[in-house]
Order: sequence, then structure tokens, then C-alpha cells
Amino acid sequence: MSVNELFGAVQASLAADQDVREDIRKVVQVLEQTAREILTLLQTVHQISGFKEIPNKCQKAREHFDTVKTHLAELKTKFPADQYYRFNEHWRFVLQRLIFLAAFVVYLESETLVTREDVAAILGIQVKRHKGFHLDIEDYLSGLLILANELSRLALNSVTAGDYTRPLRISSFINELDSGFRLLNLKNDSLRKRYDGLKYDVKKIEEVVYDLSIRGLGKGDAPSEGKVQDK
Repeated sequence: MSVNELFGAVQASLAADQDVREDIRKVVQVLEQTAREILTLLQTVHQISGFKEIPNKCQKAREHFDTVKTHLAELKTKFPADQYYRFNEHWRFVLQRLIFLAAFVVYLESETLVTREDVAAILGIQVKRHKGFHLDIEDYLSGLLILANELSRLALNSVTAGDYTRPLRISSFINELDSGFRLLNLKNDSLRKRYDGLKYDVKKIEEVVYDLSIRGLGKGDAPSEGKVQDK
């Protein structure tokens, strides 16, 4: 093979790779738009009147996740199944955002921690790596850490809305989440940095709970309208 032929083959390979990446980017852009729509929908729960709308907002978010499933199914067709990690930097950020949103919906519905399997079902993707497009465990953990940050904000806004028991439940949930992360030996630098942020979220929620306790609010107060009941 001549030098020209060799480099011609290289150029053809590069062009094909670029075409794949461009096709992936187009689908990812649509996923990002859908994720923004879900986030905008769920952000209304932070408003004073938002708690009574939680069931309705969660239902609408679930409908948006049906659209997410469709786009992820399309994304799977844009690259060879065995090259997930070659291209996943294109969708990693939006996938982590979608994991967080799925976890937030489940928390708002039941005040429980969503499992990796349940997130995969909500997104319509696999759990096992050998099955192709799957829910990477580090992406799952990153989504949970984003959730912790969102719940620290919700704890503060709950007080503003007059719901004084919700911050106590959020505090319990976040402390359990923190205890779980403490069991892990995190090697991923990005994940470790996000985990450092969990410490601040725990502290912010503890400050909210402490403020409620010194004001004599929280444990004995009736739930505000629309509040998720204790299980």
C-alpha cells in the first residue's frame, strides 16, 4: 500500500467516525432539551404552592420519560453496541442529569431512594454492561449526588412553604445516603469531587433542622396541604 493509499484509508476512517459522532450529537441535543423540560416542570415544587402539585408534576414528568425512552432507543442505533465507552462522553452529562431527574421523581412520589434497576427501567436502558447501552454505575452514583443537592434546596424551601416536617424526613434520607457513600472506595476523580459536595448538602440540611428545633417546629406539626405522608 502506498503512502497516499494509507492516508486515504485513514481519512476515510476519520470521516466515518466523525459522521457517527455527529449523528450522536443530534440525538443528544434532543435529549438535553427533554431533560430541561422535565427539570423546569419539577422545579415548580420549590414554589410555596408547589407541594400540593407534586403528584400532578410527577405524573407529567413520567410522561416526558416516555419521550426520553424513544430518544435513547434511537441513540443506541447510532454506534456499534461494543463501542459504548468510545462515544459515551457525548451523552454522559445528559444521562447523569436524567438519572437525577428520575431519582427526584421517585423521591417526590415515595420519599425512597431509586435503585439502579428502577432508573434503567424508567430510561428504557440496560443495567448489565455486556448488553450494550447500559446504566453505568458511576453515572448512577453521580445522579444521586445531584439529587442530594436538590433536596438540600427543597428542605429550605419547605420551611418557607410552612411544611416543617419535610426537612426532618429529608435530613434522615440524606444522612442514610451519606452513610451509603461512605462505604464506597471512590476512584473516579469527578465522582469524588461531587461526593465532597454531599458533605455541604448534609450540613445545610442540618442547619435547617437545627433552626426548626430551636423554634419548636417540626416533629409535632401537622403536614401542610399536598404533603407526601409519612409511610
